[in-house]
This record gives sequence, C-alpha cells and structure tokens, in this order.
Amino acid sequence: MDLPLCKIEFVSTLRLIDKYFPKQGRVCDIGGGPGRYSIELIQRGYSVTLFDLSEEEVRLAQKQMERLRLSAERLIVGDARDLSTFASESFDAALLMGPMYHIVEPADRASVLRQLARILKPDGKAIVAYLNSWGIMRTGVVDFAARYRDISTLRSMLAEQTLTGQTLLNFTESYWSIPEAALTEVKRAGIEILSYAGAEGFTGGMGPLLEQLAGNDPAAYANIVQGVAETGEFEQFRNSTDHLHIVVCKARA
Repeated sequence: MDLPLCKIEFVSTLRLIDKYFPKQGRVCDIGGGPGRYSIELIQRGYSVTLFDLSEEEVRLAQKQMERLRLSAERLIVGDARDLSTFASESFDAALLMGPMYHIVEPADRASVLRQLARILKPDGKAIVAYLNSWGIMRTGVVDFAARYRDISTLRSMLAEQTLTGQTLLNFTESYWSIPEAALTEVKRAGIEILSYAGAEGFTGGMGPLLEQLAGNDPAAYANIVQGVAETGEFEQFRNSTDHLHIVVCKARA
C-alpha cells in the first residue's frame, strides 16, 4: 500500500501525463521498476514497453500485469545508459523516472538524455525526474535530522551533489541536483522543456503529518492530493520538493 506522500507523487505525475502526453500511442517506461506507471498507462490504453535494470523488478511487473490480465508490448531488462535496442523515433512518449538520480556521471546522464530524444517521435513527450536537494533539505528535518549535526551536510544540499556509499536517502549511489542544474542538463541535450513540476507540491517534507491525516481525516487528505496535483507546476512549489519532474518535447527536425 502506498504511503500517503508517495500517493501524492503518483497522482501529481499522472496529472502531468494527462496534460502533456498524447492520448494514445507507444510509451517507453525507462527505469519503470515493478511497473507502477506502466500498469496505469496500459489501463489507459497505451502500448507500453517497460525497461529496467533489475531483472527482479521486471519479473515483479510481469506478475502484477498477469494478475490484472494486462499485457505490455515488451518487458526488457537493460541499462538506461544503453537504449540501442530501440529504433529511432519509435515512441510517442516516455518516462525517465529514476535513472537520472542513480546515474552519477554527467557524461552518462547526457548520453541518456540524447538517447531519449533519439527514440522519441517528432513532437514526442517525456517526463524526466531528478532528485531536488532543495526539497530533500526540508524532508531531512524529519527523516534524517541527526545528519544536520554537521553543518556541511546542509551546505552541500544547496548545490549539485554526487554521493557514493551509504547516503541520506539510503541509496547505494545517488546524484541530486538543484532545479537550475537539472534544467540546464536537459537543455544541453537538445530537448525542449515544456514545463516542470514539484511532484510533492506544497506537502514536501510532510510525510508523517500526511500519514496521520490520511488515517484521521481521509476527506481532507483526498482534497490535499488533488490540490497538490493541480498546483505542482506553480512557481512557488515546483522548486522545493524532493522530486523535480521535467516535461520535455522532442522538436521536429
């Protein structure tokens, strides 16, 4: 079952999909893990290819699809740094949600973005997700406040950061960004930016409070979920949540 904050991220992302993606077509879910978004997109009538580094995650996605009597176009185990299995201009839309904050080398991230552009059809849309350290800084007040005993931890979160080993977010290796750096990286790949959103909106850093609210006042929580989805692109919210979701478009030649 989703944690209340995770549900907010999911719903706000679906709103971006509804707003910017074509209403039908082929979608590539790069780094799609156990298929959460792939399943939702299949249920909406898209033809979906799920591509993920983890064989176990792909297997979980397949089992869940079978349970729901759904079928993906393809389920592929592979590394986002190599999308050569896909023909150029073969997808109407794509999700790149996860790889960009696990790929720590700038050259590799740039290559992924260029490959993403290659596999999209002209005018194809995609959502590219980054970890946003400005939002994580606030989340840390609740989730890992003890790390702030060292002021350098806080200061490091004001800029780009690559971490190896045990990190603040329990990833073995991660890259976080500030919005300006993420947007610049995407632009350098030659992809047009249509918009971007803070996936957690005005609820960033409020995980425990949302858990309480979801249990004690479901109606209020439901309205908050809707409100975040409706306002995630607002300037006052989109730069300050854990996940920065950039909506991009492949320009016509």
